[in-house]
Amino acid sequence: MLKKIIFMSLISLSFLFQACGDNQEKQNIAAPNQFVLTSTDNKQYIIIQEKDGFILKDAPDKLIMFDIFATWCPPCKTSATHLTSLEKKFKDDLVIIGITIEENISNAKLIEFKKEYDAQYALVNSSDNRPLIDAIASSLDLNGRFPIPLMALFKDAKLITHYIGAVEEEFVESDIKRALGK
Repeated sequence: MLKKIIFMSLISLSFLFQACGDNQEKQNIAAPNQFVLTSTDNKQYIIIQEKDGFILKDAPDKLIMFDIFATWCPPCKTSATHLTSLEKKFKDDLVIIGITIEENISNAKLIEFKKEYDAQYALVNSSDNRPLIDAIASSLDLNGRFPIPLMALFKDAKLITHYIGAVEEEFVESDIKRALGK
C-alpha cells in the first residue's frame, strides 16, 4: 500500500513539473505573428504580421520596405545605395529593413557590406530572419525559392507592391510617393 502511494505521488509530481516546464517554455516563445529582429547596431525591430501584411510595432503608420538580400549578390550590392537614398528622402515616412538570407553570417560581415555599399538602413541578423522571409514570400505567393533581391513595400499592413531583382530607384520612389499620397 505504501509503495502504491509513493508511486502515485511520484507520478503526480512529474505531471506537475512537466506542466510548469511547458508553461515556462511557452512564455519565452514570441507570438506566432511577431518577429523580433536585431540590426547590426543592436537596434531591435518588432514586426507584426497581420492578415494581409506587416507593420512595424513601434511605427505602425510608416511604410515598411523589406529588402531580402545576400551580401554576395551583385544586384543586392547595387540596390543598397538606392535604398539608402530612398530612406533619406522619405525618412519621416519610410523604414527599410534589409534581411539577409545567409544563415550564420556574422555581424562583422554585414557591417562590412553596409560600409562598402553604403547601406545606411537597418540590416538585421536574427534567428527570426528565415521565418520572416518565409512569411513575406508566402504573402507574395512565392513559395520556396525565389530570386533576390526581393523587396516588398507595405503600408497599414497591406502590400503596396513588390520587386524582384534590380529595380530603378525612380520606379520605387514613384511607388512610395503614390503610397504616401504625394
